[in-house]
Amino acid sequence: MARRPVLLIHGYSDKGASFDAWKTALEGCGYDATEISICNYESLTNELTIKDIAEGLDRAMHLKAGLNNAEPFDAIVHSTGMLVMRAWLTAYASSDSRLARLRHLIGLAPATWGSPLAHKGRSWVGALFKGRKELGPDFMEAGDLVLDGLELGSRYTWDLAHRDLFGNTPFYGETHATPYVAVFCGNSGYGGLRGLVNEPGTDGTVRWAGCSLDSRKIVLDLTGVSRKRATAPKMTVPPPLNVDVPVVFVDGADHGSIIEQPPKGLIDQVAGLLEVESAKDYSRWQKGAAAWSEPARQKLEAWQQFVVRVVDERGDPVPDYNMQLLTDDNGKLEAFDTDVHTYRADSSLRCFHVNLSKLRPQDHSKLGVRLIASSGTARVGYAGVGTEKISVQGAYDRNGKWDAQFDLPVQVAEGTALFYPFTTTLLEVVLNREPLPLVGRNEVLWFFPKDGV
Repeated sequence: MARRPVLLIHGYSDKGASFDAWKTALEGCGYDATEISICNYESLTNELTIKDIAEGLDRAMHLKAGLNNAEPFDAIVHSTGMLVMRAWLTAYASSDSRLARLRHLIGLAPATWGSPLAHKGRSWVGALFKGRKELGPDFMEAGDLVLDGLELGSRYTWDLAHRDLFGNTPFYGETHATPYVAVFCGNSGYGGLRGLVNEPGTDGTVRWAGCSLDSRKIVLDLTGVSRKRATAPKMTVPPPLNVDVPVVFVDGADHGSIIEQPPKGLIDQVAGLLEVESAKDYSRWQKGAAAWSEPARQKLEAWQQFVVRVVDERGDPVPDYNMQLLTDDNGKLEAFDTDVHTYRADSSLRCFHVNLSKLRPQDHSKLGVRLIASSGTARVGYAGVGTEKISVQGAYDRNGKWDAQFDLPVQVAEGTALFYPFTTTLLEVVLNREPLPLVGRNEVLWFFPKDGV
Protein backbone atom coordinates (compact mmCIF):
# COMPACT_ATOMS: atom_id res chain seq x y z
CA MET A 1 0.00 0.00 0.00
CA ALA A 2 1.32 3.41 -0.99
CA ARG A 3 1.76 5.64 2.04
CA ARG A 4 0.67 9.23 2.21
CA PRO A 5 2.51 11.98 4.09
CA VAL A 6 1.49 12.18 7.76
CA LEU A 7 1.06 15.60 9.36
CA LEU A 8 1.47 15.84 13.16
CA ILE A 9 -0.08 18.88 14.91
CA HIS A 10 0.49 19.56 18.62
CA GLY A 11 -1.73 21.34 21.14
CA TYR A 12 -1.87 24.70 22.90
CA SER A 13 1.40 26.00 24.45
CA ASP A 14 3.24 22.92 23.18
CA LYS A 15 5.94 22.23 20.59
CA GLY A 16 6.39 19.77 17.77
CA ALA A 17 9.04 17.91 19.77
CA SER A 18 6.26 16.43 21.89
CA PHE A 19 5.49 14.18 18.90
CA ASP A 20 8.94 12.56 18.93
CA ALA A 21 7.58 9.29 20.35
CA TRP A 22 4.91 9.15 17.66
CA LYS A 23 7.47 9.85 14.94
CA THR A 24 9.47 6.89 16.18
CA ALA A 25 6.31 4.76 16.36
CA LEU A 26 5.35 5.61 12.78
CA GLU A 27 8.84 4.80 11.55
CA GLY A 28 8.42 1.47 13.32
CA CYS A 29 5.26 0.95 11.27
CA GLY A 30 7.21 1.37 8.05
CA TYR A 31 7.05 5.12 7.43
CA ASP A 32 10.13 6.88 6.14
CA ALA A 33 11.20 9.95 8.12
CA THR A 34 10.64 12.09 5.00
CA GLU A 35 6.96 11.09 5.00
CA ILE A 36 6.38 12.52 8.49
CA SER A 37 5.91 16.27 8.89
CA ILE A 38 5.75 17.76 12.40
CA CYS A 39 4.26 21.23 12.83
CA ASN A 40 5.34 23.96 15.20
CA TYR A 41 2.87 26.80 15.66
CA GLU A 42 2.50 29.90 17.77
CA SER A 43 -0.29 29.81 20.35
CA LEU A 44 0.84 32.23 23.08
CA THR A 45 0.46 35.54 21.22
CA ASN A 46 -2.72 37.26 22.41
CA GLU A 47 -3.72 38.57 18.99
CA LEU A 48 -3.60 35.22 17.14
CA THR A 49 -6.75 33.16 16.61
CA ILE A 50 -7.24 29.48 15.83
CA LYS A 51 -8.27 30.53 12.33
CA ASP A 52 -4.94 32.35 11.97
CA ILE A 53 -3.10 29.18 12.90
CA ALA A 54 -5.13 27.20 10.36
CA GLU A 55 -4.22 29.76 7.68
CA GLY A 56 -0.59 29.46 8.73
CA LEU A 57 -0.88 25.69 8.27
CA ASP A 58 -2.13 26.16 4.74
CA ARG A 59 0.70 28.57 3.88
CA ALA A 60 3.28 26.19 5.35
CA MET A 61 1.96 23.25 3.31
CA HIS A 62 2.48 25.23 0.10
CA LEU A 63 6.20 25.25 0.92
CA LYS A 64 6.52 21.63 2.08
CA ALA A 65 7.56 18.93 -0.36
CA GLY A 66 4.90 16.25 -0.53
CA LEU A 67 2.20 18.65 0.62
CA ASN A 68 2.66 21.59 -1.74
CA ASN A 69 0.72 20.37 -4.77
CA ALA A 70 -2.64 19.48 -3.22
CA GLU A 71 -1.46 15.94 -2.51
CA PRO A 72 -3.58 13.75 -0.21
CA PHE A 73 -2.29 13.36 3.33
CA ASP A 74 -3.15 11.99 6.78
CA ALA A 75 -3.14 13.94 10.05
CA ILE A 76 -2.58 13.00 13.68
CA VAL A 77 -3.52 15.84 16.03
CA HIS A 78 -3.30 16.38 19.75
CA SER A 79 -5.60 18.54 21.88
CA THR A 80 -6.00 22.00 20.24
CA GLY A 81 -4.55 20.52 17.06
CA MET A 82 -8.02 19.13 16.36
CA LEU A 83 -9.53 22.63 16.26
CA VAL A 84 -6.71 23.79 13.98
CA MET A 85 -7.31 20.90 11.58
CA ARG A 86 -11.10 21.38 11.62
CA ALA A 87 -10.63 25.12 10.97
CA TRP A 88 -8.41 24.33 7.99
CA LEU A 89 -10.82 21.68 6.75
CA THR A 90 -13.91 23.90 6.88
CA ALA A 91 -12.42 27.17 5.64
CA TYR A 92 -12.67 26.60 1.88
CA ALA A 93 -13.72 22.98 1.58
CA SER A 94 -16.11 23.53 -1.30
CA SER A 95 -13.59 25.41 -3.42
CA ASP A 96 -10.33 23.51 -3.13
CA SER A 97 -11.33 19.94 -2.24
CA ARG A 98 -9.77 19.94 1.20
CA LEU A 99 -12.17 17.19 2.22
CA ALA A 100 -10.74 14.98 -0.53
CA ARG A 101 -7.14 15.79 0.41
CA LEU A 102 -7.38 14.77 4.06
CA ARG A 103 -7.69 10.99 3.95
CA HIS A 104 -7.44 10.13 7.67
CA LEU A 105 -7.86 12.33 10.75
CA ILE A 106 -6.77 10.91 14.11
CA GLY A 107 -7.41 12.89 17.28
CA LEU A 108 -5.37 12.15 20.40
CA ALA A 109 -7.23 13.66 23.38
CA PRO A 110 -8.67 16.31 21.05
CA ALA A 111 -10.15 19.53 22.41
CA THR A 112 -13.15 19.08 20.11
CA TRP A 113 -15.35 21.06 22.53
CA GLY A 114 -12.61 22.95 24.36
CA SER A 115 -11.16 22.45 27.82
CA PRO A 116 -12.19 23.33 31.39
CA LEU A 117 -8.68 24.73 31.88
CA ALA A 118 -8.93 27.34 29.10
CA HIS A 119 -10.63 30.14 31.04
CA LYS A 120 -8.15 29.64 33.87
CA GLY A 121 -5.28 30.13 31.41
CA ARG A 122 -6.46 33.69 30.73
CA SER A 123 -5.92 34.72 34.36
CA TRP A 124 -2.62 36.10 35.65
CA VAL A 125 -2.03 32.77 37.38
CA GLY A 126 -2.55 30.98 34.07
CA ALA A 127 -0.14 33.36 32.36
CA LEU A 128 2.39 32.68 35.11
CA PHE A 129 2.32 28.95 34.46
CA LYS A 130 1.55 28.80 30.74
CA GLY A 131 2.50 32.23 29.39
CA ARG A 132 5.52 33.02 27.24
CA LYS A 133 8.70 33.21 29.27
CA GLU A 134 10.99 34.67 26.58
CA LEU A 135 11.66 38.39 26.99
CA GLY A 136 10.08 40.52 24.29
CA PRO A 137 6.81 42.24 23.37
CA ASP A 138 4.85 38.99 23.94
CA PHE A 139 6.37 38.29 27.37
CA MET A 140 3.86 36.57 29.72
CA GLU A 141 1.17 36.49 27.04
CA ALA A 142 -0.87 33.29 27.11
CA GLY A 143 -2.74 33.43 23.80
CA ASP A 144 -6.00 35.10 24.83
CA LEU A 145 -7.87 34.56 21.57
CA VAL A 146 -6.82 30.91 21.28
CA LEU A 147 -7.94 30.35 24.88
CA ASP A 148 -11.20 32.14 24.10
CA GLY A 149 -11.87 29.57 21.38
CA LEU A 150 -10.93 26.77 23.78
CA GLU A 151 -13.21 28.00 26.55
CA LEU A 152 -16.13 25.71 27.39
CA GLY A 153 -19.26 26.74 25.50
CA SER A 154 -17.33 29.18 23.32
CA ARG A 155 -18.91 30.86 20.32
CA TYR A 156 -15.99 29.58 18.27
CA THR A 157 -16.69 25.87 18.89
CA TRP A 158 -20.44 26.52 18.51
CA ASP A 159 -19.95 28.12 15.07
CA LEU A 160 -17.35 25.55 13.99
CA ALA A 161 -19.73 22.70 14.80
CA HIS A 162 -22.39 24.32 12.65
CA ARG A 163 -19.98 24.12 9.72
CA ASP A 164 -18.71 20.55 9.99
CA LEU A 165 -21.15 18.72 12.30
CA PHE A 166 -24.52 20.40 11.72
CA GLY A 167 -24.08 21.97 8.29
CA ASN A 168 -25.49 20.80 4.98
CA THR A 169 -22.41 18.82 3.89
CA PRO A 170 -21.03 15.62 5.45
CA PHE A 171 -17.46 16.17 6.62
CA TYR A 172 -16.72 12.83 8.28
CA GLY A 173 -18.18 9.91 6.36
CA GLU A 174 -17.45 6.40 5.19
CA THR A 175 -16.12 7.09 1.70
CA HIS A 176 -13.18 8.77 0.00
CA ALA A 177 -15.24 11.95 -0.27
CA THR A 178 -14.36 12.72 3.36
CA PRO A 179 -11.61 11.71 5.80
CA TYR A 180 -11.88 8.59 7.93
CA VAL A 181 -11.81 9.78 11.54
CA ALA A 182 -10.84 8.27 14.89
CA VAL A 183 -10.76 9.88 18.34
CA PHE A 184 -8.77 8.53 21.28
CA CYS A 185 -8.61 9.71 24.90
CA GLY A 186 -6.96 8.40 28.05
CA ASN A 187 -9.17 7.26 30.92
CA SER A 188 -6.93 8.72 33.64
CA GLY A 189 -6.12 12.17 34.97
CA TYR A 190 -2.63 13.48 35.64
CA GLY A 191 -0.54 12.00 38.41
CA GLY A 192 1.76 13.75 40.90
CA LEU A 193 1.72 17.53 41.21
CA ARG A 194 0.09 17.90 37.80
CA GLY A 195 -2.88 16.09 39.27
CA LEU A 196 -3.84 19.27 41.12
CA VAL A 197 -5.53 20.51 37.93
CA ASN A 198 -7.57 17.33 37.42
CA GLU A 199 -11.32 17.78 37.26
CA PRO A 200 -13.94 15.00 37.33
CA GLY A 201 -14.65 13.42 33.98
CA THR A 202 -11.38 14.50 32.34
CA ASP A 203 -7.99 13.19 31.26
CA GLY A 204 -6.49 16.14 33.11
CA THR A 205 -7.09 18.68 30.33
CA VAL A 206 -10.07 17.70 28.15
CA ARG A 207 -13.38 16.16 29.11
CA TRP A 208 -14.19 12.62 28.05
CA ALA A 209 -17.59 13.94 26.93
CA GLY A 210 -15.94 16.72 24.92
CA CYS A 211 -13.62 14.68 22.67
CA SER A 212 -15.81 12.77 20.28
CA LEU A 213 -17.51 14.01 17.14
CA ASP A 214 -20.70 12.18 18.15
CA SER A 215 -22.62 15.36 18.83
CA ARG A 216 -26.33 16.05 18.54
CA LYS A 217 -28.36 19.26 18.43
CA ILE A 218 -31.83 19.97 19.78
CA VAL A 219 -33.76 23.16 18.96
CA LEU A 220 -36.62 24.18 21.26
CA ASP A 221 -38.60 26.87 19.46
CA LEU A 222 -40.97 28.59 21.90
CA THR A 223 -41.85 31.47 19.57
CA GLY A 224 -44.80 29.79 17.84
CA VAL A 225 -43.75 31.47 14.56
CA SER A 226 -42.67 28.28 12.81
CA ARG A 227 -46.10 26.70 13.31
CA LYS A 228 -48.23 29.79 12.70
CA ARG A 229 -49.20 30.78 16.21
CA ALA A 230 -48.69 27.33 17.66
CA THR A 231 -49.62 26.81 21.30
CA ALA A 232 -46.86 24.31 22.10
CA PRO A 233 -43.07 24.37 21.80
CA LYS A 234 -41.64 22.95 18.62
CA MET A 235 -38.70 20.58 19.04
CA THR A 236 -36.44 19.74 16.12
CA VAL A 237 -33.46 17.41 16.05
CA PRO A 238 -31.45 17.87 12.84
CA PRO A 239 -30.45 14.43 11.56
CA PRO A 240 -26.70 13.81 11.75
CA LEU A 241 -25.00 13.83 8.38
CA ASN A 242 -21.69 12.39 9.59
CA VAL A 243 -20.84 8.84 10.55
CA ASP A 244 -20.67 8.16 14.29
CA VAL A 245 -17.17 8.84 15.63
CA PRO A 246 -17.23 7.78 19.30
CA VAL A 247 -14.28 8.23 21.62
CA VAL A 248 -11.94 5.22 21.94
CA PHE A 249 -10.52 5.07 25.48
CA VAL A 250 -6.89 4.26 26.18
CA ASP A 251 -6.36 2.51 29.49
CA GLY A 252 -3.99 4.28 31.89
CA ALA A 253 -3.22 7.21 29.58
CA ASP A 254 -3.65 10.87 30.49
CA HIS A 255 -3.57 14.02 28.35
CA GLY A 256 0.22 14.14 28.28
CA SER A 257 1.19 10.48 28.16
CA ILE A 258 -1.09 9.73 25.20
CA ILE A 259 1.31 11.73 23.05
CA GLU A 260 4.58 11.39 24.99
CA GLN A 261 4.37 7.68 25.88
CA PRO A 262 1.84 6.01 23.58
CA PRO A 263 1.21 2.35 24.49
CA LYS A 264 1.67 -0.29 21.83
CA GLY A 265 -2.04 -1.06 21.71
CA LEU A 266 -2.81 2.55 20.81
CA ILE A 267 -0.09 2.60 18.15
CA ASP A 268 -1.57 -0.55 16.64
CA GLN A 269 -5.05 1.01 16.57
CA VAL A 270 -3.73 4.14 14.84
CA ALA A 271 -1.76 2.09 12.33
CA GLY A 272 -4.90 0.09 11.57
CA LEU A 273 -6.96 3.22 10.96
CA LEU A 274 -4.32 4.59 8.58
CA GLU A 275 -4.82 1.48 6.42
CA VAL A 276 -8.60 1.95 6.11
CA GLU A 277 -9.56 2.58 2.49
CA SER A 278 -13.27 1.69 2.27
CA ALA A 279 -16.53 1.79 4.19
CA LYS A 280 -16.17 -1.93 4.86
CA ASP A 281 -12.66 -1.44 6.25
CA TYR A 282 -13.82 1.46 8.39
CA SER A 283 -16.75 -0.46 9.87
CA ARG A 284 -14.48 -3.39 10.66
CA TRP A 285 -11.91 -1.09 12.28
CA GLN A 286 -14.55 0.68 14.40
CA LYS A 287 -15.87 -2.60 15.78
CA GLY A 288 -12.37 -3.74 16.68
CA ALA A 289 -11.50 -0.40 18.27
CA ALA A 290 -14.70 -0.43 20.35
CA ALA A 291 -13.88 -3.90 21.67
CA TRP A 292 -10.30 -2.84 22.47
CA SER A 293 -11.60 0.27 24.25
CA GLU A 294 -14.31 -1.41 26.31
CA PRO A 295 -12.18 -2.46 29.35
CA ALA A 296 -10.90 1.12 29.70
CA ARG A 297 -14.41 2.51 29.21
CA GLN A 298 -15.87 0.26 31.90
CA LYS A 299 -13.64 1.89 34.53
CA LEU A 300 -15.25 5.32 33.99
CA GLU A 301 -18.34 7.06 35.26
CA ALA A 302 -20.58 8.13 32.38
CA TRP A 303 -20.39 11.89 31.65
CA GLN A 304 -22.18 14.05 29.11
CA GLN A 305 -21.92 17.72 28.13
CA PHE A 306 -24.76 20.04 27.18
CA VAL A 307 -23.92 23.33 25.49
CA VAL A 308 -27.00 25.55 25.87
CA ARG A 309 -27.64 28.75 23.95
CA VAL A 310 -30.74 30.91 24.49
CA VAL A 311 -31.63 33.45 21.79
CA ASP A 312 -34.64 35.53 20.80
CA GLU A 313 -36.61 35.24 17.56
CA ARG A 314 -34.16 37.61 15.83
CA GLY A 315 -31.18 35.45 16.78
CA ASP A 316 -29.89 37.91 19.38
CA PRO A 317 -28.47 36.39 22.57
CA VAL A 318 -30.47 36.21 25.80
CA PRO A 319 -27.64 36.80 28.28
CA ASP A 320 -29.55 36.82 31.60
CA TYR A 321 -31.28 33.50 32.20
CA ASN A 322 -31.34 30.51 34.50
CA MET A 323 -32.18 27.00 33.33
CA GLN A 324 -33.02 23.97 35.45
CA LEU A 325 -34.13 20.47 34.54
CA LEU A 326 -37.01 19.19 36.65
CA THR A 327 -37.79 15.58 37.55
CA ASP A 328 -41.21 13.94 37.22
CA ASP A 329 -42.13 15.19 40.71
CA ASN A 330 -41.02 18.78 39.83
CA GLY A 331 -37.87 18.47 41.90
CA LYS A 332 -34.64 19.94 40.53
CA LEU A 333 -32.38 17.52 38.68
CA GLU A 334 -29.28 18.25 40.74
CA ALA A 335 -26.86 16.45 38.40
CA PHE A 336 -27.68 18.87 35.58
CA ASP A 337 -26.53 22.12 37.18
CA THR A 338 -23.84 20.88 39.56
CA ASP A 339 -21.06 21.88 37.14
CA VAL A 340 -21.97 24.81 34.87
CA HIS A 341 -19.60 27.15 33.01
CA THR A 342 -20.84 30.38 31.46
CA TYR A 343 -18.87 31.50 28.41
CA ARG A 344 -17.17 34.75 29.37
CA ALA A 345 -17.71 36.67 26.13
CA ASP A 346 -21.40 35.74 25.67
CA SER A 347 -23.40 34.53 28.66
CA SER A 348 -26.17 33.21 26.40
CA LEU A 349 -23.83 30.22 25.99
CA ARG A 350 -23.48 27.84 28.95
CA CYS A 351 -21.79 24.45 29.24
CA PHE A 352 -23.37 21.90 31.61
CA HIS A 353 -21.23 18.90 32.61
CA VAL A 354 -23.46 16.06 33.80
CA ASN A 355 -22.50 12.85 35.56
CA LEU A 356 -25.09 10.45 34.16
CA SER A 357 -24.09 7.87 36.77
CA LYS A 358 -25.78 10.11 39.38
CA LEU A 359 -29.19 10.01 37.68
CA ARG A 360 -31.99 7.94 39.14
CA PRO A 361 -33.97 5.50 36.96
CA GLN A 362 -37.04 7.78 37.09
CA ASP A 363 -34.95 10.68 35.72
CA HIS A 364 -34.88 8.81 32.41
CA SER A 365 -38.68 8.76 32.07
CA LYS A 366 -40.03 12.31 32.21
CA LEU A 367 -38.39 15.73 32.56
CA GLY A 368 -39.39 19.36 32.58
CA VAL A 369 -37.50 22.60 32.00
CA ARG A 370 -37.75 25.67 34.18
CA LEU A 371 -36.44 28.75 32.39
CA ILE A 372 -36.14 32.19 33.96
CA ALA A 373 -35.15 35.00 31.59
CA SER A 374 -34.76 38.69 32.33
CA SER A 375 -34.36 41.66 29.98
CA GLY A 376 -33.25 44.06 32.71
CA THR A 377 -36.09 46.49 32.05
CA ALA A 378 -39.85 46.54 32.61
CA ARG A 379 -40.32 47.88 29.06
CA VAL A 380 -39.50 44.62 27.30
CA GLY A 381 -39.60 40.97 28.28
CA TYR A 382 -39.31 37.38 27.05
CA ALA A 383 -42.16 34.97 26.43
CA GLY A 384 -42.72 31.50 25.02
CA VAL A 385 -45.66 29.42 23.85
CA GLY A 386 -46.59 26.17 25.54
CA THR A 387 -45.21 27.27 28.89
CA GLU A 388 -46.72 27.65 32.33
CA LYS A 389 -45.90 30.87 34.18
CA ILE A 390 -44.69 30.31 37.72
CA SER A 391 -43.83 33.45 39.66
CA VAL A 392 -45.24 36.02 37.24
CA GLN A 393 -49.00 36.47 37.44
CA GLY A 394 -50.03 38.59 34.49
CA ALA A 395 -47.24 41.17 34.96
CA TYR A 396 -43.47 41.40 34.70
CA ASP A 397 -41.27 42.90 37.41
CA ARG A 398 -39.01 45.92 36.87
CA ASN A 399 -36.33 43.63 35.38
CA GLY A 400 -38.73 42.16 32.85
CA LYS A 401 -38.34 38.71 34.43
CA TRP A 402 -40.20 35.78 32.87
CA ASP A 403 -40.39 32.54 34.88
CA ALA A 404 -41.96 29.50 33.22
CA GLN A 405 -41.66 25.79 32.67
CA PHE A 406 -42.42 23.25 29.95
CA ASP A 407 -42.00 19.55 29.28
CA LEU A 408 -38.86 18.03 27.78
CA PRO A 409 -39.09 14.52 26.38
CA VAL A 410 -36.24 12.22 27.38
CA GLN A 411 -36.55 10.48 24.00
CA VAL A 412 -36.20 13.62 21.88
CA ALA A 413 -36.58 11.85 18.52
CA GLU A 414 -36.83 8.36 17.14
CA GLY A 415 -33.60 6.62 18.08
CA THR A 416 -32.22 9.74 19.79
CA ALA A 417 -32.12 9.92 23.59
CA LEU A 418 -31.50 13.10 25.57
CA PHE A 419 -28.93 11.37 27.76
CA TYR A 420 -26.06 9.69 25.94
CA PRO A 421 -22.68 9.13 27.65
CA PHE A 422 -19.37 10.55 26.43
CA THR A 423 -20.98 12.98 23.99
CA THR A 424 -21.83 16.68 23.72
CA THR A 425 -25.39 17.79 22.99
CA LEU A 426 -26.21 21.31 21.80
CA LEU A 427 -29.49 22.73 23.07
CA GLU A 428 -30.72 25.94 21.43
CA VAL A 429 -33.77 27.63 22.98
CA VAL A 430 -35.58 30.37 21.03
CA LEU A 431 -37.82 32.87 22.87
CA ASN A 432 -39.95 35.82 21.85
CA ARG A 433 -38.69 39.24 22.99
CA GLU A 434 -41.71 41.53 23.23
CA PRO A 435 -42.51 45.11 24.31
CA LEU A 436 -44.38 45.17 27.65
CA PRO A 437 -47.12 44.95 28.59
CA LEU A 438 -48.12 42.19 26.19
CA VAL A 439 -51.72 43.46 25.95
CA GLY A 440 -52.73 47.09 25.35
CA ARG A 441 -50.44 50.09 24.91
CA ASN A 442 -46.78 49.06 25.16
CA GLU A 443 -44.05 51.03 26.89
CA VAL A 444 -41.58 50.99 23.99
CA LEU A 445 -43.48 52.92 21.28
CA TRP A 446 -46.91 54.54 21.17
CA PHE A 447 -48.72 57.06 19.05
CA PHE A 448 -48.76 60.73 20.04
CA PRO A 449 -50.60 62.23 21.73
CA LYS A 450 -50.26 59.63 24.47
CA ASP A 451 -53.41 57.57 25.06
CA GLY A 452 -55.15 59.73 22.46
CA VAL A 453 -55.01 62.89 24.61
